[in-house]
Amino acid sequence: MQAADAIAQRSGLSADWVRQAIGHAHLMPSVVRAMAPAPIGMPKNWAVYRSRFVDSIRTAAGVKFWLAHADALQRAQQEFGVPPEIIVGIIGVETIYGQQIGTYRVMDALTTLASDFPQSHPRAKARSAYFLSELEAFLVLTERTGTDPLALRGSYAGAMGLPQFMPSSWSQYAVDFDGDGRIDLFNSAADVIGSVANYFKSYGWQSGMPTHYKVQFNPAKLDMTALMAPDILPTFSPAVMADKGAELDADALLHPGLLALVELQNGAAAAQYVAGTANFYTITRYNWSSYYAMAVIELGQEVAAAMQANRLGGQTKSYTP
Repeated sequence: MQAADAIAQRSGLSADWVRQAIGHAHLMPSVVRAMAPAPIGMPKNWAVYRSRFVDSIRTAAGVKFWLAHADALQRAQQEFGVPPEIIVGIIGVETIYGQQIGTYRVMDALTTLASDFPQSHPRAKARSAYFLSELEAFLVLTERTGTDPLALRGSYAGAMGLPQFMPSSWSQYAVDFDGDGRIDLFNSAADVIGSVANYFKSYGWQSGMPTHYKVQFNPAKLDMTALMAPDILPTFSPAVMADKGAELDADALLHPGLLALVELQNGAAAAQYVAGTANFYTITRYNWSSYYAMAVIELGQEVAAAMQANRLGGQTKSYTP
């Protein structure tokens, strides 16, 4: 209740309304378990991760979504510079185009994580504070839009709608792309498309820039420690990257911006590497994971390839994998 009063004071909401809303929240032990840190030393595996998100089910659903909303996707590219395959990749990875938007009451999830975030997590205090701020943003959003805060459902982390926007992202980046005077990320595909594109543009998406390039290594020059030090933050010019033993193709050598060496581990098998651009880094602002970003990219590529095959086969209305 002290937290409720503090939220009300900061946001200008009615203290009684905030107390009543939070007072109806339920502790969700499954949410706490879902946020527990992974066991130390558990190997990452890109092949396994990829198989969860890049498959025939998501590809087929992606083609149908693209065909149904081609005009909105084209307009989003024109206005924000983000290509359809990236937008389609995001929505497919997040919710299979609305098939899996989450079953948790957002109020329950956010209140649980704000007050009972697992203390075994190395950043428990900071994460708890983050979810408290998201709870506040959620209450402000629902009050402003006249929505029952107990009615909305989403992920165990409190993300909502087809693009799985957190409440603060909804408030900052969601747009009324269908022009009906309201923002609806649950039912308006146009609003979803425009909002994802606006999110990426706000985080620095550069129109026409590739997300990554192929890379090979020159063992005689390779300085893996230096190349991996910045993680996925673009830090090296193509020339410097090549000088440190990461050999790039002709297109990559002409890249006008900075690059990062992105590592995708494959368990006991050899890791895969790409040279990530600023646009690759921008995708990770949606979910801070290079594995996530590559899954988005490759799902979008698969859907785009299926769309092209569809056209060449003379089909325009449906797709069967």
